[in-house]
Amino acid sequence: MEYKLHSLTEADEKLVKEGKILPVMEEFYTIQGEGYNTGMASYFIRIGGCDVGCHWCDVKESWNANLHPLTLTDAVVNNTLNSKTNAVVITGGEPLIYNLEYLTNQLKHHHIKTFIETSGAYPFSGKWDWVCLSPKKTMPPLPESYKIADELKVIIYNKHDFIWAEEQANKLQNNKHLFLQPEWSKIDELLPVIIDYVKNNTKWRISLQTHKYMNIP
Repeated sequence: MEYKLHSLTEADEKLVKEGKILPVMEEFYTIQGEGYNTGMASYFIRIGGCDVGCHWCDVKESWNANLHPLTLTDAVVNNTLNSKTNAVVITGGEPLIYNLEYLTNQLKHHHIKTFIETSGAYPFSGKWDWVCLSPKKTMPPLPESYKIADELKVIIYNKHDFIWAEEQANKLQNNKHLFLQPEWSKIDELLPVIIDYVKNNTKWRISLQTHKYMNIP
């Protein structure tokens, strides 16, 4: 787990702090596959760097920020505009390691809606139309995250994760959209358990990684 950028020039370090360059792992136009906004056409921007350390993470290649090229944020915005999308999902890694004010300001200037998926372990930056909080036991969310979140999405890997999910839900402000999502490698085992749990705890909904069923990014 290595998210810190190494061997930056003084000029690049300044641009990173301003959010004008970011270690972008990948960007692509697709369909949102998970959570409340499932089925929505979205331009995904995956930023490299994460030290949260989920052992079941399916994008571990995102963890080391130094493996991903520093990319001009303006270029990312231009790519987004060329896709003709009206919504962007910022993900990672853990995107809130970085200053996202400049990126979201530029997107907002072009009337593009901004969505983020975050563990909530880092302070918020940026302007968001929707915040998906996906908390992790290894690095729990900061208190502010529970106030900002629009939805809570908890990954279920074992039965104790249901206890963790309820603890997280109890920390939210007001009524939020609550989702339980089976970890993909154990979906055959966990989905029947989650179905029964949601039947008995109807404040929750089930989130599935539908993009994997559709064979899209």
